[in-house]
Parts: sequence; C-alpha cells; structure tokens
Amino acid sequence: MIQELIREALEARSRAYAPYSRFQVGAALRCEGVVHSGCNVENAAYPLGTCAEAGAIASMVRAGGRRIEEIVVVGGDAPCTPCGGCRQKLREFGLPDLRVHMISPKGDVLLTRTLAELLPDAFGPDHLG
Repeated sequence: MIQELIREALEARSRAYAPYSRFQVGAALRCEGVVHSGCNVENAAYPLGTCAEAGAIASMVRAGGRRIEEIVVVGGDAPCTPCGGCRQKLREFGLPDLRVHMISPKGDVLLTRTLAELLPDAFGPDHLG
C-alpha cells in the first residue's frame, strides 16, 4: 500500500510551485483507504507559502476525512521531515503512532518515524476533551 502513496507523493512533487527555493516537496496520505496529496506552493511574500503536507491535509478534510492513517513526504536526496507546523497539523488528524515516511525523489524510503518520535509530548485534540 505504501507504493501508491509514494507514486502520488512523487507526482505531487512534480507539480510543486517553488520558483524561489527550487525545493519541491510532495506529500501523500491515506485516510480510510483514500489517498490525498499535496505539494508545496511558495509565495513572493515568503511566510505565505504552504507546505505539501498542509495541502494533502486540506484535500483530505475537503473530502470529509478526519484521520490520517499513513503519510509519505518527498523532498530532496536527504530525508525531508515535516516542519514543526506540519508536525502539529499531522497531530490534529493523526495518532502518535502515525507512520511518517520520508522518501527520495527516486522513490526509496530514506527514513520512517512515528509522529510521536517527530513531535514528542504533543498537544492534541484529546487535551481539549
């Protein structure tokens, strides 16, 4: 099943809008068996860009999804881990044992971490009860 996520993340990366950094990122996640993907979209006003993970999450929410089961992120040749903001976004819709796979542009898995490893002691929806 991870192969479908890898294909979708690579396709999303190929559509990234990154004219400033030239660092294209794609992400694909699975929610209830459905794959949602996103790419980074930069903006001349740098803080206004969006991450690939955020785009994939927005696609999932738009489709009615609320629980991320697994996610793949592809950037460059080194593992492209989600930024701090995206780690928190993933926590909103993912459990601490959510598997986050970082892959290469060739589709090789470079690193896999759980969300708890990437964001230990995270504040999540369960804290607001």
